[in-house]
Amino acid sequence: MVIIGFSGKTSKILPRIFCRRFRHVAVIVPTASGFIMYQFMRRAHIAKIALHARDIGILKRHGWVFIELPNTAPMGLEYNRAFTCVQLAKYSISMQKISIQTPNALYKRLQALEF
Repeated sequence: MVIIGFSGKTSKILPRIFCRRFRHVAVIVPTASGFIMYQFMRRAHIAKIALHARDIGILKRHGWVFIELPNTAPMGLEYNRAFTCVQLAKYSISMQKISIQTPNALYKRLQALEF
């Protein structure tokens, strides 16, 4: 299972200009002791943040929206050389659509594919 989290807040300038509803995407992978969030910082620098179920609830209260997918995350996700957070999320769910470049477009596509 992979959880894709969408947020309307970001500190980056370009997403504030080009993105509408959602401006950031993060990948959350369940582990034996909780969850690991892969937070995109910049190219070739992805932070791993340990989370618990309580933390996901706190993120929901702060405006994050989550979509659970049955995919399994590929190995070496933290060593990915993605240029954007959307590219990292697309890699984690093995999506090859070149037309999806913003978090809002990814959200709409995943909502259409939801089971």
